[in-house]
Amino acid sequence: MNTATSETDYGVATAPDTVRIERLLPGPIERVWAYLTESELRRQWLAAGEMEMQVGSTFELVWRNDELTEPPGRRPAGFDDDEYRMQSRITVLEPPRRLAFTWSEGEAGMNVGDVSFELQPKGDKVLLTLTHRGLVERTNKLMVGAGWHTHLDVLAARAKGETPEPFWDRWSRLREEYDRRMPG
Repeated sequence: MNTATSETDYGVATAPDTVRIERLLPGPIERVWAYLTESELRRQWLAAGEMEMQVGSTFELVWRNDELTEPPGRRPAGFDDDEYRMQSRITVLEPPRRLAFTWSEGEAGMNVGDVSFELQPKGDKVLLTLTHRGLVERTNKLMVGAGWHTHLDVLAARAKGETPEPFWDRWSRLREEYDRRMPG
């Protein structure tokens, strides 16, 4: 289990409402694409949910963060549910290089931003760039920054055949670090 965090692993605010995070993952690009688009692979690091690979199609993401690592770690206050569901819609689809979708919440499916993934081959590795836009409140930026960071750490560990650190323990430490790093 690798718990070290490189400076380049942290998300950065690229605009007042935007966080960008990069990870260099083992290739090939088609393998990383599968981790983004196939429900069973995505469930291992982020959330399950079948996607119809077509711009405009809707899908539901189903998070079960307690199932991402064994043990899951200590769930922080405020995360009372074992499962969280989110309705989303694909806005960009350029296999195997770009995927973007709306980020919605609540029963009304209110759009609270969008998420994009860009993949770029780098030799036998793939640079994944994740950009999350529409994060108006600082609290959301901190939660999302720590969340994406932790989820991408789990993805990197899975892609390398390593055991990820307990999800919630990692998220809690990173949430505190993002509080120090993100502008007010």
